[in-house]
Amino acid sequence: MDDQPPATGYWHLWTDEQGVSHQQHCRLDAFHPHSVGNAAAQWNDEQARSEATVVFTVQPAGWVGEWHENPAPQWIVPLSGRWFVESMDGTRIEMGPGELSLGEDQGCRADASGRKGHRSGTVGQDPAHLMTVQLHVPPVGRPGHLR
Repeated sequence: MDDQPPATGYWHLWTDEQGVSHQQHCRLDAFHPHSVGNAAAQWNDEQARSEATVVFTVQPAGWVGEWHENPAPQWIVPLSGRWFVESMDGTRIEMGPGELSLGEDQGCRADASGRKGHRSGTVGQDPAHLMTVQLHVPPVGRPGHLR
């Protein structure tokens, strides 16, 4: 095992004090070596313990979820296919398997065009299979607070 702890990138969708959603690329970087049972040590970045709900979703090809907020702060993990997230500031990120998103855009205020939160949808001709882990905690409103 390498001596240098790894880092895993993720896109953080968050809401600023004016109620506008943004996206920022952040890193999980608090990894430490840990063994589970008799297995060799692996790098772990354990997050704070909380109640959570796991939801699997399948977005059909061509699906678009118009402007909405995430139902709770949640990790979104693409399992197959590709999808996009567009925030109120105009940033559009496309993601596929192996990429992570933290949806934490609760508390947005609708802008003059009626946009509130984010838009999301599939990219390409295949459905997007996603796993979400809803964290039943209040949003923080600061990008990169999870390390």
